Amino acid sequence: MIAGCKRREAVRATIRTTYPWPLRYSGLAVLVAVVVFTQVGCMSAERAAEIETAAAERSPLTGKRAPDFALPNQAGETVTLQAQKGRWAVLYFYPADGTPGCTCQAQEFNKSHAQFQRLSAKVFGVSPDSVASHKNVADKYNLKVDLLADPDQHVMEAYGASAKTPFGRRVIRSTVLIDPAGRIAYHWPEVIAQGHADRVRAKLDELKSGEPGSP
Repeated sequence: MIAGCKRREAVRATIRTTYPWPLRYSGLAVLVAVVVFTQVGCMSAERAAEIETAAAERSPLTGKRAPDFALPNQAGETVTLQAQKGRWAVLYFYPADGTPGCTCQAQEFNKSHAQFQRLSAKVFGVSPDSVASHKNVADKYNLKVDLLADPDQHVMEAYGASAKTPFGRRVIRSTVLIDPAGRIAYHWPEVIAQGHADRVRAKLDELKSGEPGSP
């Protein structure tokens, strides 16, 4: 599944960086995607990092106060941003439970769970799926991260992770890193699922090293 995830993300990144939004679902874009998928292979970690960094540098959200939220997790418990005050929080937004890219991303964040804890950070995944759907996925993959249900996509929209299109709402795979004071310390408006958890952890480590009192 991991190899398949890499190839799918390579296709999506090629479409995003090659075509403006109106053409991303055109026949030409799909044809090019098929060629990339079958002939180019997996995207390198370096290229994925370049794409994410280039998008992050243009984000207008970095430095702004993070919108508050109150959403249920897979256990039906309400999670609020206010309750995270005093520690770092990672919110990663994804389209749907059970899809290859989203599963890869959840498993990677889960694998790094202890490392994020050592960095005093809590990780939350957010999607439009229901609490029941989140519980099924969390149980199936033994996830330690909280998955939050935002069926109306109000919170996702506030964080720029949901946009209206002629075909309905589109969930934008993206991530925000929120500092202990409740500000968005870093925003990834474009995310390559494979390897993203490691890149978020590296950025968090970098930002924490600049905190007062850090060695």
